[in-house]
Amino acid sequence: MRIDQLLNKLCLTKTRNIAKTACDKGLVSLNGKNAKASAEVREGDLLVFRLYGFEHEIRIDKVTSGNVAKKDATDNYNLLGRKELPN
Repeated sequence: MRIDQLLNKLCLTKTRNIAKTACDKGLVSLNGKNAKASAEVREGDLLVFRLYGFEHEIRIDKVTSGNVAKKDATDNYNLLGRKELPN
C-alpha cells in the first residue's frame, strides 16, 4: 500500500493530501530513507514522520487492503516513540 494512503487510513494524518505533502517536503521517512508518497509500505517497516509538532516513530504490524475503522486503527501499528519538535 502507498505510504500516503496508509497514513490516512490509519488516522495518522487528517487527509491523504496532508500525507502526500508531508512526503514531498521530506517529513516522512521509511526504514531510514526519505519516502515518496508512492513508496510501498509492508509489514514490519519503520515509519518516522514529523507532523503536528511531534516526531512520531511507528512500526507497521499489519497492512490492510480495505477501510479501517477509527477505533481499530491502532491495531495495525505500534507506536515506538513520540517526541516534541523544537519551535
